[in-house]
Amino acid sequence: MRLILYSKPGCHLCEGLQEKLAAVRQIEIDLEVRDITTRPEWFEAYQYTIPVLCRQIETANGMQEVVLPRLSPRAPVSQLERLLQTAGAAGRAE
Repeated sequence: MRLILYSKPGCHLCEGLQEKLAAVRQIEIDLEVRDITTRPEWFEAYQYTIPVLCRQIETANGMQEVVLPRLSPRAPVSQLERLLQTAGAAGRAE
């Protein structure tokens, strides 16, 4: 599963989600971390909402990003795995 994490340096919520993603064992993840401070359009879109986790899917029109629901920072890794499994199942149905 290809995921994109919009983040910025020093964001403890972003670091926490990245650590949880690294702990996921039931799903193979290809994670790209994007620093929103490196592109004005990312900063404008996500400055108040990071961390933002997206799943990248291939469609007839090319690659698209689907924003995944935001989990509580206190959510355990098992809840993150369930979210990713649901997102994976939805992606296969499309």
